[in-house]
Amino acid sequence: MKAIVVTDETAGTAGMTLVERPEPAPALNDVVVQVHASGFTPGELTWPSTWADRLGRDRTPSIPGHELAGVVSALGYGTTGLSVGQRVFGLTDWTRDGTLAEYVAVEARNLADTPGHVDFTVDASLPISGLTAWQGLFEHGRLQAGQSVLVHGAAGGVGSMVTQLAREAGAHVIGTGRAADRQATLDFGAQEFVDLENDALEDVGAVDLVFDVIGGDIGKRSADVTRTGGTLVTIAGPPEARPVDGLAIDFVVVPDRGQLGEIVRRVRDGRLRTVIGTVATLDDAVAAFNPTERITGKTIIRVRP
Repeated sequence: MKAIVVTDETAGTAGMTLVERPEPAPALNDVVVQVHASGFTPGELTWPSTWADRLGRDRTPSIPGHELAGVVSALGYGTTGLSVGQRVFGLTDWTRDGTLAEYVAVEARNLADTPGHVDFTVDASLPISGLTAWQGLFEHGRLQAGQSVLVHGAAGGVGSMVTQLAREAGAHVIGTGRAADRQATLDFGAQEFVDLENDALEDVGAVDLVFDVIGGDIGKRSADVTRTGGTLVTIAGPPEARPVDGLAIDFVVVPDRGQLGEIVRRVRDGRLRTVIGTVATLDDAVAAFNPTERITGKTIIRVRP
């Protein structure tokens, strides 16, 4: 099968190569999925799990990418809940070969059924951003209707999902970003916008929940605008400050079939939309991940036409 592999941690996306690899075989409780579309987050090339297995052993050349949409082509021993020919999407294990390939082996529990009228390209853009938003808001942030939420990077892949889900849940949403992101942020459902380059973040007052995707100085200042007893949720690394008498939570997204189902149901119903930038073939994936200009939205690799 065709696959993108990486072997040099220092090379970044420039070190990606298109090669031929053996098709994977399903292990216990696995399925093999014929990949139709794949999502990729460039930051994963800095994750230790891309280069080493759970025991710390080198696992290169490794296939990156962890988001996928496709069709189940084989079942491992003991696998239940899925069948050959079923359309699925989901999030693969961090320490196994990923989804920038024609086939991938993945634990069945990490996948969810997807309706036929949701395009594979859309499905593949959902797992990381959708699950991150869902888990940050509802599991870690304990969001309730009527609360106020400050969403950093509200026009981005994760931030736009946070904004939409928080607004649907009945929260008052304040989005942040650059000036050029204002209209997109409001279109995703934010009631207010803060231009981080020109506005004073502190002018938002006290909010119940902050969802931070930026970290650094913005993360520290965000703790100061979180109300006493409030919550700061971040995916940007361990927080350097916490709200007074409140919580500061750094988390890593995990697969969840039930949550994937909630997310794709909202996409199907038109209540949730994703931000897709470039769509490229597997043959053109290396060039797509090394663009000559800034791309807005997630890059998706369409593995099969």
